[in-house]
Amino acid sequence: MGLRMKFNLVLLLAFAIGLALAAYLSDQMLKQNAREEVLQNARIMIESALGARAYTAEHVKPLLTLQMKRQFLPQTVSAYAATQQFKALRAKFPEYTYKEAVLNPTNPNDRASDWEADIIREFRNNPDHKELTVERDTPTGRMLNLARPLGIYDEGCLSCHGKIEDAPKTMTDIYGVNNGFGWKLGEIVGAQVVTVPMSLPLERARQTFTTFMMLLGGVFLLLLVLLNILLHFVVIRPVVKMASIATDVSMGKPDVPEYVRAGKDEISSLSQSFNRMRLSLENAMKMLGE
Repeated sequence: MGLRMKFNLVLLLAFAIGLALAAYLSDQMLKQNAREEVLQNARIMIESALGARAYTAEHVKPLLTLQMKRQFLPQTVSAYAATQQFKALRAKFPEYTYKEAVLNPTNPNDRASDWEADIIREFRNNPDHKELTVERDTPTGRMLNLARPLGIYDEGCLSCHGKIEDAPKTMTDIYGVNNGFGWKLGEIVGAQVVTVPMSLPLERARQTFTTFMMLLGGVFLLLLVLLNILLHFVVIRPVVKMASIATDVSMGKPDVPEYVRAGKDEISSLSQSFNRMRLSLENAMKMLGE
């Protein structure tokens, strides 16, 4: 096995190890960054919903209090306002969803699904948990769900969801009296659940990863070519030349040309030492011939 082959094998081994390490680290980092991006978008969506809820409770509901005695207006409900806001958003971004999932809702549309019920029970069992992140695979791709607990911290909520007899008749006429009652102050009854698709950020991460690995591979190939050229002209060619001269001298050929490589590197020093040895050998052979 020649020097060039050994040199290239060592380089290939080093590249393979470095490439595998770079691939693993960059893949993990890019996926983590993609997940953080999705999580940030989900948090912005929830904060937007909280803003809609607060505005409705503070500014809209007081204006419609008198009308509520004659007709139930869902526009006075904070959850309704937040849901409607995101309903408009879904017209352009259908994969983004917002739901206030409740175990015992007044409106059947708000009833928690099985996996949403698991999130609510997690919040109930661990009251100190203020946020929960769940990733799910769906027919449309991987989704990230960010959930926050919905609790009864305002006694005003119990006017509609406490005792049935205390609820506005205009509301029970619409939704009935079978669901959405019996809530207690301080009880976690549901969860705000935001769903954000991860497909686009993950695809961007994959494209970035592919581009990075291709560039890394291209840089290695360029280095490999340049190092091989350097190896050929700086090491291999001078060594082959000195080996050829040494063979001629050992065979007793006359007038073997000398070879001294210009420079101050190790190969140049070797060529100078080799040339002195060749001259000494030629002089010794001439003395023996006399």
